[in-house]
Amino acid sequence: MSFVGLLIVAVVAFLAPLLLAISPARRLSAVALEIVAGILIGPSVLGWVKVDLPISILSVLGLAFLLFLSGLEVDLQRLRGRLLMYVGLAFLASLGLALLVGYGLYTAGQVMSPLLIAIILVATALGVVVPLLEDAGESSTDFGQLAIAGAMFAEFGSIILLSLFFSREATGTATKLVLLGGFALLAAGFAFAVLRLQRSARIAAVLLRLQDTTAQIRVRGAFMLLVAFAALAAVLGLETILGAFVAGVILRLVDRDRMMTHPQLRQKLEAIGFGVFIPVFFVTSGIQFDLAALFSSPSTILRVPIFLVALLLVRGVPALFYRPLVGSRRSVVAGLLQATSLTFIVAASQIGLELGLITKVTSAALIAAGLLSVLLFPLMALTLLRRGEPISTPPQEQI
Repeated sequence: MSFVGLLIVAVVAFLAPLLLAISPARRLSAVALEIVAGILIGPSVLGWVKVDLPISILSVLGLAFLLFLSGLEVDLQRLRGRLLMYVGLAFLASLGLALLVGYGLYTAGQVMSPLLIAIILVATALGVVVPLLEDAGESSTDFGQLAIAGAMFAEFGSIILLSLFFSREATGTATKLVLLGGFALLAAGFAFAVLRLQRSARIAAVLLRLQDTTAQIRVRGAFMLLVAFAALAAVLGLETILGAFVAGVILRLVDRDRMMTHPQLRQKLEAIGFGVFIPVFFVTSGIQFDLAALFSSPSTILRVPIFLVALLLVRGVPALFYRPLVGSRRSVVAGLLQATSLTFIVAASQIGLELGLITKVTSAALIAAGLLSVLLFPLMALTLLRRGEPISTPPQEQI
């Protein structure tokens, strides 16, 4: 077994953020650069690397860790009351627009599965939105909480819909609903059991003693949780990305005393995810990108701006629901952030290819549009955010 390909992938993963940090283009996303670099070293351009067994395994773990860490960002305490109503209405509007776009593209002969395209278009890159708002000092503001809640709702909703309608296991929708219900009950039961165990002083003392030793017991427990729920989802015929995401949500829910007893756990998990596995997933996504399919014809290239505009329409326009809360300008900023999507596009496109519901041409165009959304929309959003207060802001309501 050769590790030469993995070495090249590791070098690319190391150089991407380093080059961004020392270049004038530091506002660009390292994720986008990693995918572009993967395209360059892959079969489409230089042909240095092909996806072999070591790269494939680490890439799968990278996707799992990415969804797991995205789940960790989901604060269910935020999704309630007025805030839940606004982001819920916005998501339903997004879904309606996505279905119109999907069936419009299907009628025009551009896509094979309008429903799958619609589900892909309603997602938001939560892992991109949260760090951007944190860097801008907005994550704890009413606007930041609204934008994060909207991204959380979209991320959760799109994963549930994908698992319900397009799981790799060929079972009916009614069966999937039953399996999803069973999965939810098992997840709730596990969360309840962990919360009860946390009340045990003896167990809490043991965890505290082992958490920063070579045992790293909390990190091992988190990894066990990730694998357990991914395996459970697979056994039930659901998507493993749903299991990984739910594992993160559950860990966030049950880990109530993090800042008091183990404030470094999140940093350790992010170090493992973003430092090892997740970059391999993004570089591998670039390696697997079919550049020849993208440039196979002018009509194929034209799909990229079409999908990019579709993302902005489907996720951006419903952010106008937020105007009573944050004003006109910030609702536009929220729309641009919500229209930023890449991770889910990559994962869902791979599933669509395996199921024969997306062609290589459509997959390449979708991923290219996602890359452009990560490059353009956050930059536009931050520019608008830094221009100051909205020109015309209606009286704000308390979120």
